Amino acid sequence: MHAHGKRGRKFGRKTDQRNALTRGLMCSLIKYQTITTTLARAKEIRRMMEKLVTMARKGGLHNRRLIIARLGDLESATILMDKIAPQIKRDSGYLRIERASNRRGDNSEMGTISFVDELSFDEEATEAKKSAKETK
Repeated sequence: MHAHGKRGRKFGRKTDQRNALTRGLMCSLIKYQTITTTLARAKEIRRMMEKLVTMARKGGLHNRRLIIARLGDLESATILMDKIAPQIKRDSGYLRIERASNRRGDNSEMGTISFVDELSFDEEATEAKKSAKETK
């Protein structure tokens, strides 16, 4: 048998639990801009978040609805589309993973995942960048 369509980590969970875990981690990353989790989870989240950020940068109603469907949280989707995406200047590689110390309880490898670009949630900064794009 071939391993077609078997991509991704299972985390020892059933599908619905795994989906809820990844959605929660992605929403936390959007809200707090940096989170610390196990290294395997961080690597899996990076795969999904890179695609969501690319969709948010493209913009449009269809991409907004896809992001809402994948995140399951309207507030996080709005922050990603309206505040984070306009501030990102690069074409890919939006996230970075840095290794952290091992967890005390079970000695598992920990990692910190964060956005590469410095992001600010000030309304004035976001509007200024949008107006600068429009003038070009």
